[in-house]
Parts: sequence; C-alpha cells; structure tokens
Amino acid sequence: MPTPNPIYEQALKELKATPRKWLVTGCAGFIGSNLLEALLKQDQTVVGLDNYATGYPHNIEKVKELVSEDQRNRFTMIEGDLSDLDACKHACEGVDHVLHQGALGSVPRSIADPINSNAANVTGFLNMLVAARDAKVKSFVYASSSSVYGDHPDLPKVEANVGNPLSPYAVTKKVNELYAEQFANHYGLPCRGLRYFNVFGPRQDPNGAYAAVIPKWIAAMIQREAVRIFGDGETSRDFCYIENVVQANLLAAVHATTLDAEADHQVFNIAVGAQTTLNALHTLLQGALQEYSGPGEAQNSTPVYEDFRPGDVRHSLANIDQVAESIGYAPTHTIEEGIAEAMPWYIRNHEVVGDQ
Repeated sequence: MPTPNPIYEQALKELKATPRKWLVTGCAGFIGSNLLEALLKQDQTVVGLDNYATGYPHNIEKVKELVSEDQRNRFTMIEGDLSDLDACKHACEGVDHVLHQGALGSVPRSIADPINSNAANVTGFLNMLVAARDAKVKSFVYASSSSVYGDHPDLPKVEANVGNPLSPYAVTKKVNELYAEQFANHYGLPCRGLRYFNVFGPRQDPNGAYAAVIPKWIAAMIQREAVRIFGDGETSRDFCYIENVVQANLLAAVHATTLDAEADHQVFNIAVGAQTTLNALHTLLQGALQEYSGPGEAQNSTPVYEDFRPGDVRHSLANIDQVAESIGYAPTHTIEEGIAEAMPWYIRNHEVVGDQ
C-alpha cells in the first residue's frame, strides 16, 4: 500500500483553503496533465499552455471527465508555442505559480534532431523565465532531468556532483539549470529545478519511437510482440511513479515562497531512491500484467537484446535526502506500488496515442 506523506497532505489542505492561480506548460502531456488533474481537484485556478507537439487534446478531455463542473470552469487552455514570447507572457498574466513541464523529451530524439530540441528546451525555457519574471510570479518550478549527471560515476546521485552531459537533451537540461540560477541571482525569481528520474504512470504514451520503456514494454507484452532491451539488461534506473512527481511539484511551489532569499534557486532529485535493472523490470511488469489480465496475457514475453544506444547512462540511482529536508518530499509509491496502481490504466489504454 502507498505510504501517505503528512507534509504533502497538509499542503493540499492549505491549497484548498486558499486557492491560487497556476500555469502548467506542457499540460496536454503525460506529466502536465497529471499536474492539471491534481490542481483542479484542489479547486485551484489553472492556465494550460501547449502546442500539442507531443501532448494530446484527449489528455485534457480525460482530466475534465475526472473533475467537477465547477473545477472544469477553473481551467483555461491556451494553444501556443514556447518559442513565442508573447504567448508565454499572455499565459503568465496574473499567475502565482508556474509549473514548467513543456519540452521535447528523449535522448534519442535530441541526437536525431538537436536543433528542435534546443529550440523547445532552451529558447522556450528562456522565454518562460522572462515571462515569469515580468509577471512577478511567486515561484517557478521546472522539469530538469537525471540526465544532467552524465558520465559522473558515483552512486547514488547527489545534486552537487554532476559530470559531462552525454546527449544534446542532457545539455539542454543543464542549460535550464544555469539559466534558472541566473534569474534567481539577478532578478530574485524563486526557481526550483526537479531532476526527474524515469517517471511513469497513467497517460504515458506507449507508442512512437521515443516512448518511455514501461508503457512501451507493457503494450508489447499485451500485443505478444518482442520486448527490446538495449544492452545486457543490467542497465539500472530509479523508476518514479507520477504521484511522487506531482507531490514534488506542488511542494516545491508552495515552499518556494517561504525559503529565504539566498536559496532562490535550488535543484532536487525527484525519485524513490531504489535501483531496478531492466531485466528485473521486465520480470516485474510481466508478473503484474499476468496478475491483472490472467496468466496467458504475457506468458510468452521473452526479451530481445540489442546493442546499447548512444547517449544512454549505464546506471542511475538518486539520493533524495536534500529534497526531503528542504521541502518535505517523501515518495508515497515504490515502483511496485506504482505499477500495481497504473497497470489497469495501461491495459485499458495500450493502443491509445497520448503523452509528451
């Protein structure tokens, strides 16, 4: 069973008692739509900004189905691009907190198309910082990535120790952190960077060349297709369920207004602090799928091993002490609990295109 975090539960109560206005960029994507759902359920006013490059309108429609009519009326959608500074400024009008999730994800995508990755992830990020600064928002929380650790060999990963980036995507996320620090130092914009470690959960896309491993493997198992593992399967990751990421964003935003000025920019690992190899993940997913669908559903799933991919980090494991101490983050879901909670959704939606 998931373990409640009393600090987060108290923060939700306070939010519901004193509603605020939020901007969620990339709100039609996987993480953004889950943030939108959580905020609307707390009776917050939310503006969404998305160009639908990797997000989908049906994610927004699904969120609307899950909230009340009054909560739906608190949401305004803006179709716009992060490369358009005017659109960013319009979206920030009257906003208290920005949760910036809009980006082009994926290491392989960035290697194949570094120009567009840079335009979305660096130019778009800078536009959002300018817009948030000019709107005098109370906090700017943004999605960074564990990829910034690059070739640094130490495990677990500690925020202060990063290596050389191994992909254009990692470069863009490192640049995000550098820009956010400058805006905190020069303009007093409270910024919190969240280094996500392999997030998974409902509304995550199982389709496309850059789909994340968990939804892609589940879809392959259901369809009796080969599960492809790059390398020997002993590559490891710190898989983090979406509910943990939602918690981190909201705590980072509300606590950013209370930390003192010299801490205007901080970066936190957002993970569980547990290591899972790809081989172990395959076994875990196969077992969970059989439990929810019957033993015949995934019994023939045997992985196919292929060459390592360029730019992939071999091992990833987070130290989450700093985020726990600074904003009270405590993951509610382990990988097993997250998969158990999300598996019915994956089974129902394995053929649906979605996410970012």
